[in-house]
Amino acid sequence: MHAAFVLFIFIMGAAGSANALEPLKTKAGQVFLMEASTGTVLIDKDSDKIIPPASLAKLMTTEYIFHLLKTGKLTLDTTFPVSEYAWRTGGALSRTSTMFAAWRSEIRVEDLLKGIIVQSANDGCIILAEGIAGSEEAFADLLTARAKEIGFSHLTFGNSNGLPNPENLVTIRELTLLAKHIHDTYPEFFRYYSIPEFTWNNIRQRNRNPLLGYLDGVDGMKTGYTEESGYAIISTVERNGVRLYLGMSGLETEDDRKKQAAAALEWGLDNFKSRKVFQPGEVVTSVSVYGGAQSSVPVAAKQPVSIFEQKIDPDRVNAKVAYDWPLKAPVSKGQQVATLRLYKDETLVNETPLYAQQDIGQGDLKGRAFDAIIELLFFWI
Repeated sequence: MHAAFVLFIFIMGAAGSANALEPLKTKAGQVFLMEASTGTVLIDKDSDKIIPPASLAKLMTTEYIFHLLKTGKLTLDTTFPVSEYAWRTGGALSRTSTMFAAWRSEIRVEDLLKGIIVQSANDGCIILAEGIAGSEEAFADLLTARAKEIGFSHLTFGNSNGLPNPENLVTIRELTLLAKHIHDTYPEFFRYYSIPEFTWNNIRQRNRNPLLGYLDGVDGMKTGYTEESGYAIISTVERNGVRLYLGMSGLETEDDRKKQAAAALEWGLDNFKSRKVFQPGEVVTSVSVYGGAQSSVPVAAKQPVSIFEQKIDPDRVNAKVAYDWPLKAPVSKGQQVATLRLYKDETLVNETPLYAQQDIGQGDLKGRAFDAIIELLFFWI
């Protein structure tokens, strides 16, 4: 039998003062703003609400194509035919965002990706879906399964491009985290998101991301719009070694989307800074060992542990180390045995695994018997 055990190891920072940072005011219905290296959430406004994604669904389509490319199941030079369905449903006749793919032509995967990312091409998505899975419906099932595989339980898809479909359901939080996943997993393909323009079928179109070239450091990602949930955007910015990811939805106009997104990113960059709490390998604390030659083992993280905090009057941060008790010997050096959790008030802002820093063998019979009595008393109480 095991029980969750928590050590309260320190408190840093001060309680909020009269000069504490005011929360950002925004017109958006849903907002999720996160710093990349620490995972610190700077703004969370109704980010788990289920909404239709519109063209934000194309992030999942490109993720899946990147996955196939990285695993060698597809190449950038693979070509797929343009069906009449793709031409009519997502092409010029549809009066939606399109790359103007010509019916019965063959198009390379790389060009389809550029059309989807730069021009938000609905026809490009359908061409890839049909070429890979045989139909949009089958491809949408692959997208939903892929989303679950990489940890996004609230992303479901009915098609490849986000055109109205009752099965297209997402949250702004998970789409923002998907953007981070794409950036971190596919650096060789992420560069497509910053292409300023793309010409296909002799028609030149500019990138639909309104923050590219407008806000210094923005290098992706995607916009969307539905009558039901309004104007939306997923964006990322990197400046002076700090990267932020932003998701917004529920805005009334394109101008609101551009200005509100820019304001949120600037607010995060201007008012927060990173602070290192522990170096890699620096002992955080020791956790009790049951039946061991020693009664405890020191634990540390393998990577730096940092927080992203207000520059002025940082919030109080509580640190807790959680592990399953009793931790039974033997324990091997490098074994994950605990988790460090940092909180601002009641909000979890960082979670990092901790590893044993030395081997702990089994203790003698007398020591194990004493530990057994302690364990019995613990669970009895």
